[in-house]
Amino acid sequence: MVSKLRIAIIETDNPVFSSIQKRGSYGVIYSDLLKAAAPQAGLTEDDLQLTVHDVVENTTDYPKLEDIDGVIMTGSKYDSYKDIQWINRLVAFAQEILAQDRVRLMGVCFGHQIIGRAMGVKVGPSDRGWEVSACKIELSERGKDLFKKQDLHIMQMHKDIVYDYPPHVEKLGRTPLCEVQGMYVPRKLISVQGHPEFTQEIVEEILEWRAERGLLDRKVFADGMSRAGEQHDGLDVFAAFLRFMLEGR
Repeated sequence: MVSKLRIAIIETDNPVFSSIQKRGSYGVIYSDLLKAAAPQAGLTEDDLQLTVHDVVENTTDYPKLEDIDGVIMTGSKYDSYKDIQWINRLVAFAQEILAQDRVRLMGVCFGHQIIGRAMGVKVGPSDRGWEVSACKIELSERGKDLFKKQDLHIMQMHKDIVYDYPPHVEKLGRTPLCEVQGMYVPRKLISVQGHPEFTQEIVEEILEWRAERGLLDRKVFADGMSRAGEQHDGLDVFAAFLRFMLEGR
């Protein structure tokens, strides 16, 4: 590589869960996973220049596009479809990135939905209900190529979905509860609906928190807890993000 990959991590939440806080903020967790995935993409930690931008607490903390090569938008407890100032600003930032051809865009869960919204497709609560815990993604041929796997197992924690694929966007995978599990445009964008940064401990704590508050029914909770310890491919997703960043370079 001629120079470092400059990736801005856009933090869209400050979780209160102890299982996340003991690993650090989302920015720290994403940074650690990108560094850990670097060898799978033929990189080292030293090839990455990572910055973190909390756009919830500081709604003006956005990087300048001339200073970065890529952006990854994190997951969040917030509703991506809501008409809220900081969320609207995030959508506008995604549109700014999509309107040019150098800086690349990556999204996880909430970030995936923000990209869908920025591209003009419907985003909102699913009539199929919650999708939680470790789930198997039925990958498209493009998905198999990008993730280097025949199928992908990834943690989920969402009820909101991207309803349709935007024009000219390639499908990466589906599940029975969510048809739009990943989006891709070469050298432009890649996103996943799941949470590659989640672990069994994180999923179990969130499930318990939501069940205690009546946000999940007992059947969904029990099913999610029974699968939380299953194998998942989170690191492979971050490796795919890095390979995407290297396309054509």
